[in-house]
Amino acid sequence: MFDALKARIRELEAECQRLREENLSLKAKEAGPSSCAPSVSEADVTHLSASEEKIALFRELFRGRRDVYPVRWDNPDGRSGYAPAYKRKRGGFVPKEDREFLPVTDDTIRHHLSGEITMGVYPILLDETCCFLAADFDKRTWKKDCVAFLESCDSLGVPASLECSRSGNGGHIWIFFREAVPASLARKLGALILTHCMAARPELGLDSYDRFFPSQDTLPKGGFGNLIALPLQKHPRSHGGSVFLDRDFVPFPDQWAFLSEVERMPAFDVEDIVSKAASMG
Repeated sequence: MFDALKARIRELEAECQRLREENLSLKAKEAGPSSCAPSVSEADVTHLSASEEKIALFRELFRGRRDVYPVRWDNPDGRSGYAPAYKRKRGGFVPKEDREFLPVTDDTIRHHLSGEITMGVYPILLDETCCFLAADFDKRTWKKDCVAFLESCDSLGVPASLECSRSGNGGHIWIFFREAVPASLARKLGALILTHCMAARPELGLDSYDRFFPSQDTLPKGGFGNLIALPLQKHPRSHGGSVFLDRDFVPFPDQWAFLSEVERMPAFDVEDIVSKAASMG
């Protein structure tokens, strides 16, 4: 009888462990995967691929907060900006404290790509990590400065991709990570690249450099941190903006094929490069 009781206890312990693992798995799915790497289904996506495959690739590559996203607004007087998307109610105005923010869905991405809305992304996740670092260049010398920044990325072994901004008068350089890394570490990597760039090309000055995204090491209290506009929205694409470019500033003929082959930097490479730079002062 005693042996039977011990066997039953072991069965219950095993069942408890199974339920614990199942619970953790469900929570992980709800929060989104910790890995920023592409799944098998996202390989070899092209402009001929199904929209579901393109959306899956886009969501993983430009992954930020999934429980909330910013959307662009434009006023008749010419003003524009971004604000968190929220559930509208009958009667119009909803006070900020009562707003129910909308999560990112496949339809949200589809509406962005088709031009129905213009989305941005909040790069800092709830655990203060991020899946990419983006550098913004937006003045007259942006092309020269982007080339210099990309050359420093090459020298340091950092894979980077260049996107033309919505207006066509600036650029974003994206560094994608295979796994989410602390925002503070990603920003240290960016600072290192800038330092290397300015040392290698002091005559440039990098006047067009504006900021990094994420723009903070930690989530601001009660806020989401700075946002960056997402690429490939239909309307600026029709004018040559919001697309990825080669080193000669020519748009890649198949944007989806390019994105499906983008190299993503492993977290241990980020840590290694930053720690080596820190040890050298």
